[in-house]
Amino acid sequence: MIETDRLTRCYGHLTAVDALSIRAEPGQVLGLLGPNGAGKTTAMRMIAGFLAPTSGTARVCGHDVAREPVAARRALGYLPEGAPGYGEMTVREFLLFIMRMRGLAVDLGRRRFEDVVARLELEDVLESPIDTLSKGLRRRVGLAQAIVHDPPVLMLDEPTDGLDPNQKHAVRQLIDAMARERTILISTHLLEEVHALCNRVVIIARGRLLADATPAELEQRSRYHGAVSFSAPGSGIAQEMLGRLPQVAGIEVDPLDGRITVFPKPGARILEPVENLLRQQGLEVSEIQLERGRLDEVFRQITTGNGAEGRA
Repeated sequence: MIETDRLTRCYGHLTAVDALSIRAEPGQVLGLLGPNGAGKTTAMRMIAGFLAPTSGTARVCGHDVAREPVAARRALGYLPEGAPGYGEMTVREFLLFIMRMRGLAVDLGRRRFEDVVARLELEDVLESPIDTLSKGLRRRVGLAQAIVHDPPVLMLDEPTDGLDPNQKHAVRQLIDAMARERTILISTHLLEEVHALCNRVVIIARGRLLADATPAELEQRSRYHGAVSFSAPGSGIAQEMLGRLPQVAGIEVDPLDGRITVFPKPGARILEPVENLLRQQGLEVSEIQLERGRLDEVFRQITTGNGAEGRA
């Protein structure tokens, strides 16, 4: 549905996107994750046809963006960074303008307009000029124009930027519902967005592809994967005994709240032996947790080049 082959963009001596090759399959929510300045927005602009690549190709639904620009854009809904619009237009005028540019028939257009306005809760601001709206509302208007023609592919650049927690939840629910019938590429630097929305993640930094995996696969690279953490008062003796368990590789204590994390040796499962030992010691344990792995730790390793993940 979206495919790039060694997509590259240079600005003089600066290579903003460096031979990027990615694929987004039908029904997939692919997260394009990276620190600020990683090249995410530049890559999305090339896929959308707004920026010509220095070399390489991009295709949307099999249509080469450079050779078949109209067909590629017809299949694509795009929410760019900042959600630009015509500030002097009302929300109604702007969405009707987008629908005319998309060539929607009157009857279909009316149904799509009503559906999109209801989904994004824009009924109360339809007659308001876009310039008078809050950042969050402008973001929702931008999302409305991206989906009003019901495209099979969506590209969303920071889709929840500027939204309050309730609005974020509503937009994430909408994206999740749309993903059942579409392919969605989401550019973000927010790890919470990855957990909430994505079933696959591509990590880039300095314009280069560094990782392509599911969120669960990335979490397995974390040293916290399979670790057990808990809080327990007066657990000094237990710490010493936990360190003697054959499955345990090490123990850390958080200096701020005293929370203890027990790390397993490679391939070991330590939840049951840890629980058994704590029970034998008669300790009152609260919030015992089996760690899935910490995506923020893996993200730092990959994007800063620390550890094997960064060199892969």
